[in-house]
Amino acid sequence: MAVRGKMEVEVDLKSSADQFYGFFRKTPHHLPNACTDLHAGEIHEGEWHSGGSIRKWTYSVGGKKETFKQKIQFDDQNKIAAHIGIEGDVFNYYKSYTAIWQAVHKHGGPDVVKVIIEYEKLNESMPHPVNYIDFLVNMAKDLDAHLVKA
Repeated sequence: MAVRGKMEVEVDLKSSADQFYGFFRKTPHHLPNACTDLHAGEIHEGEWHSGGSIRKWTYSVGGKKETFKQKIQFDDQNKIAAHIGIEGDVFNYYKSYTAIWQAVHKHGGPDVVKVIIEYEKLNESMPHPVNYIDFLVNMAKDLDAHLVKA
């Protein structure tokens, strides 16, 4: 039996939704400079700023070094960057895995970034991706701090 799920967390931004999304859209190759647990990124197909490009990231989750190869899709109107998993350590637990960042302008309050993981477990005994959502939330906070001081 397939076990599919979606986890979503909102993180308040000190920077703006435009700045946050713009970083993913225009300068994603600088993410390792801004994010503590993201060590390196490589482009495998296409250009860094192009939708449909294939990228490979090296990062640490729970003190363990992992890799994630993904295809990027952008929705500029809704400020969404979707990282669709192709291969990597997450596939030891999940049949499918997509990490989504959506930067949202909030009238009367701070802008936010929605950090979303959509996944399907390999089987019922596999964990929900709590450690991965924590990693992505920490990335959001690191990137936001980087944008504020830039």
